Amino acid sequence: MEDELWARIEPLLPVVPRNPRRPGRKRLDGRKALRGILFVPYTGIRWEFLPQELGFGSGMTCWRRLRDWNEAGVCQRLHELLLCELRAADLLDFSRAAVDSSHIRAMKGGPVTGRSPVDRGKTGSKHHLIVEAHGIPLATITTGGNRDDVTRLIPLIQAVPPIRGKRGRPLRRPQHLYADRGYDHEVHRDKVRRFQITPHTARRGVGHGSGLGVYRRVVEGAIALLHWFRRLRTRREIRDDIHHALVTLGCAVICRRRLRTALCWE
Repeated sequence: MEDELWARIEPLLPVVPRNPRRPGRKRLDGRKALRGILFVPYTGIRWEFLPQELGFGSGMTCWRRLRDWNEAGVCQRLHELLLCELRAADLLDFSRAAVDSSHIRAMKGGPVTGRSPVDRGKTGSKHHLIVEAHGIPLATITTGGNRDDVTRLIPLIQAVPPIRGKRGRPLRRPQHLYADRGYDHEVHRDKVRRFQITPHTARRGVGHGSGLGVYRRVVEGAIALLHWFRRLRTRREIRDDIHHALVTLGCAVICRRRLRTALCWE
């Protein structure tokens, strides 16, 4: 755990007062709990198998800490904070954005799952992602594996938070939006235009070679980076809020890597 990353996260964590009458066992340090939480998606290990000799505490302690932090909005606020730092460093390009989705298998089922049409009808979920021109994730939504991509297009645009980091109005909407044939629907094109965004969607029934893939490939790379975390390639969380918290943390880690790489080159 880097000191700089912890310095960003620590002010976001909720303060839990200790009962002087019943102090009980001292709570696990937040930094150690966060290291344990990040260890799980990196390795794909089950929560109950988290090695206690590493000093992260028990797996269920880390799981409960992630649940409480997600309910307090820590994961989302961390992602937004890093997006603001990226904008302050002139690393965000809102001239265009791209959207796409990816199926993952849900081994234990649970909410926000469905029969996947690309995995022989097995239970799965779908990660919907929107990125800016360089492939930095702006927002993500998790749905059942049987949901059409185009139905999540507008909620995905609305999920992009206002990104500050500079004086003036915060960034919220890209100028152009690129998508594949799964988003080809004239009604949704009109809805996108209402956000003052110009849609560029490949059309069904037309041969390949539209040239839009040059701009869409960044979102495919972002999904590959997100699924580099083993715990996110296959959904093993029954609770959808815990799974979405891990996805949001994954997006925050990607933003932190991009920011650190840019600062190292300067």
